Amino acid sequence: MSATLASFFAQAANTATVGTTPDTTAPAAGGSGGMMLLMYPVIIALVYFLFMRPQSQAKKKQEALIKAAKTGDRVVTTSGIHGVITNVKDSTVILKVADNVKLEIEKTHLDKVIRADAADADKVVATKA
Repeated sequence: MSATLASFFAQAANTATVGTTPDTTAPAAGGSGGMMLLMYPVIIALVYFLFMRPQSQAKKKQEALIKAAKTGDRVVTTSGIHGVITNVKDSTVILKVADNVKLEIEKTHLDKVIRADAADADKVVATKA
């Protein structure tokens, strides 16, 4: 039994010394750092164009929609309320949603704006048909 243990430890010692010698057949790893430096800007650009830019464009579109809202425009709010703008204030609008029913809502909650002249044009087309 001691002979088998001795041969086992001898084999283990041989593999330990063989594993510590440098392997001359392995390729050099000098080029991987350059590739990594090139990948970071590519990843950052992808994140910008896939996530950040569309969000900022949507925000600009919403701000333009809010600035262009005027009295007489038909609107739909983010909560789904349909109405006609009767008064525009600094940060709010007054919506007429039914006879004798008016709501004051924040401008930031306007989702869709249908221009008063565009709504009249739709009515004209509908009556001709």
